[in-house]
Amino acid sequence: MNHAMNTTEIFLIAMMIIFTVPYLIWRLGRTDYWAPLVVVQIIMGIVLGPGVLGAVFPDYYKFVFDKPVIQSLNGIAWWAVMIFVMIAGVELDLKKAWQYKRESGITAGLALGTPLLFGCAAGAFMLYFSNGWMGEKGMTWQFILGVGMSCAVTALPILILLMEKLEILRQPIGQRILRYASLDDVAIWGVLALILLDWERVGRQGMFLAGFAVAAYVFRKLMLKLNENDRWYVSFIWLGICGYFADWSGLHFMVGAFLAGAVMEAEWFKQEDMDKLRYFVLLIIMPVFFLSTGLRTNWQVGGSTVFIAAGVLLVASVVGKLVGIQIAGKVLKWEKGEASIIGWLLQTKALIMIIFANVLLDKQIITSETFTALLIMAVLSTMLTVPVVAPKLQKMKEIIFRSQ
Repeated sequence: MNHAMNTTEIFLIAMMIIFTVPYLIWRLGRTDYWAPLVVVQIIMGIVLGPGVLGAVFPDYYKFVFDKPVIQSLNGIAWWAVMIFVMIAGVELDLKKAWQYKRESGITAGLALGTPLLFGCAAGAFMLYFSNGWMGEKGMTWQFILGVGMSCAVTALPILILLMEKLEILRQPIGQRILRYASLDDVAIWGVLALILLDWERVGRQGMFLAGFAVAAYVFRKLMLKLNENDRWYVSFIWLGICGYFADWSGLHFMVGAFLAGAVMEAEWFKQEDMDKLRYFVLLIIMPVFFLSTGLRTNWQVGGSTVFIAAGVLLVASVVGKLVGIQIAGKVLKWEKGEASIIGWLLQTKALIMIIFANVLLDKQIITSETFTALLIMAVLSTMLTVPVVAPKLQKMKEIIFRSQ
């Protein structure tokens, strides 16, 4: 049977698995309250990877996910995640953050800084017991800072989906939380660029950043002269250009994708169209990225060891985020319970952390075992969000309408 099938047929079998299995589990299992479809897709990406499916059915795994098929899936995954990161960049609301700069600066700073410190401590703890967590090309400071930032990340696109589910996205509290997450998003990609700084290629990186500044100025002028339909088309050309030159410089194409979106204005596009784009990217091509991510997981240090590391990282990320927001609440004199709701929403990880960790793995700063632990941490932290926040919002409905 193997020899009768060509690569196209096997690829389509893989695509059917990618879309069918998570959907059936989500729909028939009615998991939406604690695990939205996107979370189920991430989990199934892990299950369909070498650590679970590959271990239980090694022959079938090798047959479906052979090298040509994986290469095809990776190409789709790269483009999918570039579009998704660009959308995250477009949706940054820095103007609102500046309008409420004191409140936004204090909250975003503590929301990022505190879990970053907790995460760095967790990374140092992991290295203390074994060097097997750090990649071949990673330096100690890169590993610790990378793990720390992974614990501090807030997944802005997933946060938007969860707040839509909780019916607070367009309410004042939802807009407040978006301001905090937007500021942190900028810092996250800035830290990633710092981690990826390559002194052997620093000249290229400097050329890229200087060239990007000039190109962004010209691009913005051009976009103002175009109608919306043309803006959409030109934005994807711009995405490809930024991704290519960022990767050429050594910064990684994901940094380029974020920068491509960050210099665009959300007002250039209809909000409804942007929401639909995000929805359809998640529906149509991001599941391939989740599967591609799952194929990179590794349990060779022992499943229990990976889960212990994931547990340590989960505690560092959640506790760090909650402590930071509680401090912000004290400084800004929020109502009792308000900081807890905001903290639990901002600790949502999932997509952006997975993308962040993918870059660290690509650059061999972390090993696939560390990547697996980070992936488990991201999934668990996201699954906790709605079950914890929903009952809190029911008890404190009045804070939904507070604008600061």
